[in-house]
Amino acid sequence: ICFFFKFKMSNFYFAITFLSCFNKSTIKYGDKYMFETNRRDFLKNSALVAASASLSQSFVMDAFAADPLKIWTIGVAKVTKTWDEMGKQAGVPLVYSAKSGSADQAIQKFFVGDGQKLYDAITDNGGGQEDAMSDNKAIVPLDVSKIKNWKNLIPEYKEGNVAANTIRNRKGEIVGVPYISNADSMAYNKTKVGGDIDTWDALFDSQFKGYAAMQNDSGPTLTTTAVYLKESGKQDIVNPSDMSKSEVKGVCQFLIDQKKKGQFRTFWDGFGNGVDLLASEEVLVSSCWEPIAVIAAKKGADIHYGTMKEGHQTWNNVWMLTKGGKQRGQEDNFYKLMDLYLSPWFGARTLANLGFTPQMTGVNEYVEANPADFDANKKAVIAQRLKNKADRMAVKGNSWQNLYPKELRAYQDWWAKVQAA
Repeated sequence: ICFFFKFKMSNFYFAITFLSCFNKSTIKYGDKYMFETNRRDFLKNSALVAASASLSQSFVMDAFAADPLKIWTIGVAKVTKTWDEMGKQAGVPLVYSAKSGSADQAIQKFFVGDGQKLYDAITDNGGGQEDAMSDNKAIVPLDVSKIKNWKNLIPEYKEGNVAANTIRNRKGEIVGVPYISNADSMAYNKTKVGGDIDTWDALFDSQFKGYAAMQNDSGPTLTTTAVYLKESGKQDIVNPSDMSKSEVKGVCQFLIDQKKKGQFRTFWDGFGNGVDLLASEEVLVSSCWEPIAVIAAKKGADIHYGTMKEGHQTWNNVWMLTKGGKQRGQEDNFYKLMDLYLSPWFGARTLANLGFTPQMTGVNEYVEANPADFDANKKAVIAQRLKNKADRMAVKGNSWQNLYPKELRAYQDWWAKVQAA
């Protein structure tokens, strides 16, 4: 006789299956009598045990799937006012936890922390993290046939194309769904600097001494500087995204020299800090993410985002399904949310509101079909941004972001020296 019970305690579902195989023999435990099963009865009922276990697992998975999808991501993954609105658009209840832009935070949370218990779906921080997460079984391979809008994905992600390995692990399995990307450049105050800028040299030009800023992060800042030094012929660098120890040393010594001369007003930390520096005109030229330039311009400063002739750091961010999320039966909810992120609805809004590159086709058609949401001014902004992105992506000096270069320790050690200078 098989009994199945399901109950909920402290937001977790439990399933218990009891099997009693009655026969004539009993055993005594303390002052109580219990049924004893013999080998023949056990074998006879093994099929029932298996069926019961399968049934209980099915009920548990269904129960978990009814729970909200617990997501850990950055604020710019949202194009509505609230995460509840994003959830309603996707048809999935969401519980949001804020994530920083630090790659180290994600690694610590999942490799030695409680990330698997806390989160069903997470976003990465750029190139290479999908490999590290997959190698350590923090995330699981995806069944993209369950993502209806996967067909909308831009061709750069097809096997053999430039961004193909950014959504696949070392085995070639798809483990990430891209939702934003860009080629990071430099923001500048056109009115104050007297015109447009098309070279990273402006960051290191003495006429902007004390009015230049770079990001306080070794990855993008060292890569951007390496792109500039390589393409301008000032240093011999093979791959700005994966430098040797001596190349890292050369780039950092260059930055230390600039810092000691007083070239930099500061190294900005965080989105808000980057915006404030440009909007207040405390800084006139700054390497930064495009949304920083977009928001700073909305605050009234004449901020533009240029195309640098030497090249840019290109990158994307992806969504990943955690092992814990799959075990909790959240696959269907995850795939529903991914349908939203690969829809022109999201792509048009992330482009118009924040300046990120859409990862799906059909954005222009969507904008044209929804004039109530995109007036003539917004259409013009979107068209110009798409053109600027195409121009930046076409520059031969571009280098893809790499969070885990071979000489990572050298990056860390030398970056500490830059900060201390």
